[in-house]
Amino acid sequence: MTKPGKATITDIARRVNMTTVTVSRALNQPEKVKKETLAQILEVARELNYVPNAFARHLKSRESRLIGLITASLDNPFYGEIIKAITREAKKKNYSLLLFDTDGSPELEARAVDTLLSYQVSGIILSVISDDDDYQPAYLPKLEMTRIPVVQIDRKLSGAPFAGVYLENEESGYQGARTLLNQGHRHILVVGGPERSNITLSRLKGIRRALGECPDPTQLDVLYGDYTREPALDAVSTYLASGKRPDAIFGLNILITLGSLEAMRQHGFSRTDIGLFSIDHVPYADLYGDPIPCVSHDTFQVGLNAVNMLLRKIDNPEYQPVDQIIKGELKT
Repeated sequence: MTKPGKATITDIARRVNMTTVTVSRALNQPEKVKKETLAQILEVARELNYVPNAFARHLKSRESRLIGLITASLDNPFYGEIIKAITREAKKKNYSLLLFDTDGSPELEARAVDTLLSYQVSGIILSVISDDDDYQPAYLPKLEMTRIPVVQIDRKLSGAPFAGVYLENEESGYQGARTLLNQGHRHILVVGGPERSNITLSRLKGIRRALGECPDPTQLDVLYGDYTREPALDAVSTYLASGKRPDAIFGLNILITLGSLEAMRQHGFSRTDIGLFSIDHVPYADLYGDPIPCVSHDTFQVGLNAVNMLLRKIDNPEYQPVDQIIKGELKT
């Protein structure tokens, strides 16, 4: 019998009755192998406690006292309080933080994962670049195989076996739309992220639910883009240049809201001309006497819950965490 942790590709190949070339390809380039074949190979690899040579030392990763944090964009103020919470709590437990900004790039995200594995980190907090159901990064089987604890935040990677801390997106959309309707707005322009993003879809579901409850006729226009400022600026600018004018604009995150506001000002519209609402608090706007109404989420709590979940999993590998949802607070 193969000793735990000493299995080789040849051992796996014998068990699944496949060539070592096929097994190697499945472990190193899983996207090039049929799903059924990959599933069979990974199942046997786990049974044999196989770990690729480059990552074998990670079985002792709990000794590293390092935690990795991978975020999709440090440009987004949303991550500021999250990082602060993770850093402070990690320090209390004598862990250091390795931070990676993937800037929305799948290549940088994969490289960040490999780098963290090479540093023998004790655990990883992961905010992936996309929560589209079709986004299945090639590094996922390798990350599962190392058995390093992973906790997701904000964006949920479809099909990944890792628990996470997320926002209550549908209710946030619902509360925001209800607020705009109560202010008398009936023609609402929603500026969202990617069209297939589950966050965008959930927030839109809540918005449509609120509009469906309104006894008056309503109009909903939707612009899709990214969760960054410039695509929102360009999309809203094009929309306004076409002669359309909504009663209010609903930005589905901070940077989208800022891009929408910039487009409004470029076209000569103030917030008395077009209402504005945001999901998540827009920093510093209130300092200039012009706070933007929003559904605000406690992002410090997101980071705190995530790091505590990870630390508990590091301390107790048998612990099976479950998803946690952070509710938003309406601020008008």
